[in-house]
Amino acid sequence: MLRLRQRLQHKTIIITGASYGIGESLCHLLADIDCNLILVARTADKLRELKQQLAMCRAKIDLYEADLRDSQQIDEFIQYIQAFPIDIFINNAGKSICRPIMQSLDRLHDFERTIKLNYLAPVQLCLALIPKLKQSQGLIVNVSAINVLLAPTVNWAAYQASKTAFDQWLCCATAELQNQQIKVSTAYLPLVKTRMIEPNIAYKNLPALQPKQAALIISRLLQTQKRQYKPWWTIIGQIASVLFNGIWLILNRYYIKRK
Repeated sequence: MLRLRQRLQHKTIIITGASYGIGESLCHLLADIDCNLILVARTADKLRELKQQLAMCRAKIDLYEADLRDSQQIDEFIQYIQAFPIDIFINNAGKSICRPIMQSLDRLHDFERTIKLNYLAPVQLCLALIPKLKQSQGLIVNVSAINVLLAPTVNWAAYQASKTAFDQWLCCATAELQNQQIKVSTAYLPLVKTRMIEPNIAYKNLPALQPKQAALIISRLLQTQKRQYKPWWTIIGQIASVLFNGIWLILNRYYIKRK
């Protein structure tokens, strides 16, 4: 914690999706550091409650209510942060949808909502923040999911495509960003017990990280500024995704028929 405190002292940090789950746990973890946390979320009441909980902590807390899927609201947020020297951008906000394609034929909005929040919003924020991060020699931390590195899974088309899109965008941009002295880190997290997965009954009894554990992983990236975090077993899944892609497709088809 001492090294993290030294690394983040007097830094200005944006955290999106700050009011629940991983974002909320991360706020509690960083609040005892002498830094400035700019917390962004849709739920104003929850943001105010969080600020009250952190009132006695060392960090300066600034709140901003915004639905980052809304183009006007994200534009207004970008105008708001022009007054701040930004050192770190933590892209944590996300939208998850688990729904079969055959139940989505008249639900284009499922794909629009996920692509706006999981891909277009962080791209727009990064583009706006690059000049500030260049000046501060700052850091972008993307809170991603392990499934973007693995074979596609049935029912997750909207979510997995949108998360993979931003992951690829950031990977493509990393060399340019590093040339501008901007560091990039990605946390490829396994399943985390947040309200995002609650609607999916299949996940109820699966092993998963607690939000506090996920926050600790992100804090280590903030401290080390390593390029990425992923569980040790990811490489096994990646190799299997290549070698057994056809078998995986058959298993997915079998799963659908059983349903």
